[in-house]
Amino acid sequence: MTKIVALSLGILMMTSSVTALSSYAERSTESNPSETVAEHTDGNKTDNVVDKVEKGTILHAFCWNFNTIRESMADIVSAGYSAVQTSPITSCTEGENGGMEIYGDGKWYYHYQPNDYTIGNYQLGTREEFIAMCNEAHKYGIKVIVDVMANHTTPVMDEVSEEWLKAGGGSFDTLLHKNYKKSVVDYGDRLQCTTYSSGGLPDINTELPSWQEYFFRFINDCSDCGADGFRYDSAKHIGLPDDPKEDDGLANNFWEKVKTETKDYDNKFIYAEVLQGDNDRLGDYIREVGRTPASHYGESIRSALANHNLAVADIQDYRIGDAPKNIVTWVESHDTYCNDDGKTWQEVSEEQVISGWAIITARKDGTPLMFDRPYHSTQNAEWGMNRMGTQGDDMYKDHRVSAVNFFRTAMVGEDETLLNPNDDTTAVMIGRGKKGLVIVNTEKELNTDFSVSLSDGKYTDRVDNSTVYTVKNGKLTSEKPIKENSIVVLYNEGYQEKTPSANVGVAENTVFKTTEKTLEVTLTLENSDKGTYSVNGGESVEYRNGDKITIEKPSDGNVVTLELRAQNKENSPTYERV
Repeated sequence: MTKIVALSLGILMMTSSVTALSSYAERSTESNPSETVAEHTDGNKTDNVVDKVEKGTILHAFCWNFNTIRESMADIVSAGYSAVQTSPITSCTEGENGGMEIYGDGKWYYHYQPNDYTIGNYQLGTREEFIAMCNEAHKYGIKVIVDVMANHTTPVMDEVSEEWLKAGGGSFDTLLHKNYKKSVVDYGDRLQCTTYSSGGLPDINTELPSWQEYFFRFINDCSDCGADGFRYDSAKHIGLPDDPKEDDGLANNFWEKVKTETKDYDNKFIYAEVLQGDNDRLGDYIREVGRTPASHYGESIRSALANHNLAVADIQDYRIGDAPKNIVTWVESHDTYCNDDGKTWQEVSEEQVISGWAIITARKDGTPLMFDRPYHSTQNAEWGMNRMGTQGDDMYKDHRVSAVNFFRTAMVGEDETLLNPNDDTTAVMIGRGKKGLVIVNTEKELNTDFSVSLSDGKYTDRVDNSTVYTVKNGKLTSEKPIKENSIVVLYNEGYQEKTPSANVGVAENTVFKTTEKTLEVTLTLENSDKGTYSVNGGESVEYRNGDKITIEKPSDGNVVTLELRAQNKENSPTYERV
């Protein structure tokens, strides 16, 4: 995991953490990643990793750079994910003179402003680092999903590369739709939606054959370098075959080309970002592309959590009408978190997000996507540490999150049943056949002795690994009530004992910006007896949870690097660079 703490006095603290699994046997790789492509093999994967992304879960490594993802791969697999989704990897506009804050002196959305279809940018890393990241992912059986922009260019149009412009016919008049200078006003008007600019981003003529050839050359280069799937950003703004079209003699065939021009298409996990709204044609996009998010479902989950009302009638319906259930589900996304129309960081707390994650992940349908919030973000501080490239909050590997991730992979093929225990809508239970059960409880203690679908027997809660529940004659009982704001995960078949990852970092009350010449930092450590830290690559020093160190402003610059390392109880290493 990689985290960077930015302080206005000029101290930059980067924290990163990687926890390897003791069951993993390392395999040698080629020494020069720029001369090799990623290894598409699951030969060294851990037992909990599934063969298909949709059987498991996806971690959205929002604003993590390639090296951070690579260094964190063992933590990702230890937390039970089947795939990791990157931020956009294309060359992009360099805003604020290359500032690296997520929002402020730098912006997260610059990597959504492409100026060429080449791999690598100043925010995430180089092509070689992308390849190395994919190689590391495939050692563990983790798939890599790349976020791509086919709909638009950067609004700084003089930055668009000559190669891209040439592929678009040699001018912006041919590269872009005729009405690219107009902004979408009526999203229900499909011609506006698919040919006008949205968010000030010039709309590409995605039907132009020469541009398509250039674009899919990039897509297949991503595949050669290790990508196992793609998220198509702003897909709602790319026309379907029967959508209205500008009078240019071209056909709306982009999504057909995705199927015919993408290498190994049948084995790729591909979904189209279609946020629900006026005339969104969600079902048609699912049928054409394969999958879309169910954004309205995320809204219903957040509303249920905010109101402590988990009535099955409100949280069972995916809100996709009669569309197929080939969907990506989330509690929140980077759009709902970052943009003005969402701001989910104010709507629901991290604890509520984790409860929502347990609901959507325990269910049978959909492929859950975990948006990892920025490190140390809170309902009072949206951006937290506010540094591009680092790992986000440790919520992605919270023990409750990992418990339900493993539950999901163990329940593949089992039907689901959603019930409110004893009709109490402050709690919900998701049963998977007679094999497993997840209970999410919100505002008060929940007494057991209610009917469940589990087979009779004894079950240990896989969250706390201590509380024993008994099912007899279809009734669930325990010695103690289920605590408020808690998650219970029950199953026996398919359970594998997991040693928690070692977690390293800095205290939650750390001040990330200061004008002082020195900063006292409290180091944190979990699931390990001791860790080590080093400053600017210097000597490693042992520390324990709660130890304090003083960081001094450097005389020759404004960046300090603090590296934290630890091993879990099975001596599996964890690494953090702050």
